[in-house]
Amino acid sequence: MHSTIIKEITPLTNSDCFTIFERKKQDFDFPLHYHEEMELNFISNASGARRVVGDHIEEIGDIELVLVGSNLPHVWETYKLNGKEIHEVTIQFHKDLFDEKFLRRNQLRVIRELFEKSKCGILFSKETAQAIGPRLVKLNKKHGFDSVLELMSILHDLSTSRNMRTLSDSTFSNAEFSYTSRRVEKVMEYINVNFDKQVSLAEVARIANMTEVSFSRFFKSRTGISFIDSLIEIRLGHASRKLIDTTEAVAEVAYNCGFNNISNFNRIFKKKKGCTPKEFRENLSGHRVFV
Repeated sequence: MHSTIIKEITPLTNSDCFTIFERKKQDFDFPLHYHEEMELNFISNASGARRVVGDHIEEIGDIELVLVGSNLPHVWETYKLNGKEIHEVTIQFHKDLFDEKFLRRNQLRVIRELFEKSKCGILFSKETAQAIGPRLVKLNKKHGFDSVLELMSILHDLSTSRNMRTLSDSTFSNAEFSYTSRRVEKVMEYINVNFDKQVSLAEVARIANMTEVSFSRFFKSRTGISFIDSLIEIRLGHASRKLIDTTEAVAEVAYNCGFNNISNFNRIFKKKKGCTPKEFRENLSGHRVFV
């Protein structure tokens, strides 16, 4: 059914805790995709639409709440939608927003278990969706630390809710790769600070204290993608954020994010995100908040 799965480069940066994106629309038009970030999706007025999470496909009811784990392919499709105005609230947060050691504390154990289950996708009961949905809608009215506390409270309440069910088969998953290498961490820190400048393979290989050939092999074995692809993804993430947050021209966004050729930027952006930078900006007509 789906010949292509797109890796979404979200606008969430390392400095953010999470992003909330709320909008009302007539249909679902985003393709099958996955991303590093975890996603909590609340949808109402969408009876007859179809949800795909991993290898699970199901027509949905009027209201639903789903938690999608890191790198798990997912999409909502118009399918047999009966024409109502869809209300969608999407929260994306870093998979390591809460430290692993922190989640092993007794009081946080249930959230850790929730995150483990989310690797297959979790559908919460209609009652839970009705109870939590209004809190998600109001979350973008909170600010700073209060909003982080509320997100944690919501996750805790979800983790103790009744009648949740996992969606995808446990054997179906996108490979997750380890970023625990200190060498990779140092390189990623460097790229995140210098993404808008020229960053060479020789430069980052020196930071890792390795030859270029050895570093390239090592980096891909630890992250699953090449150094160049990783650099491009980071630049695209910052570009996506600028397209949402600013009124900068597309060419200006490209140059400010390390792309020195506008045609190349447009080509790469469309290949990775399935639309042009201009279309991406126009499509995100909803209300997005970063925390």
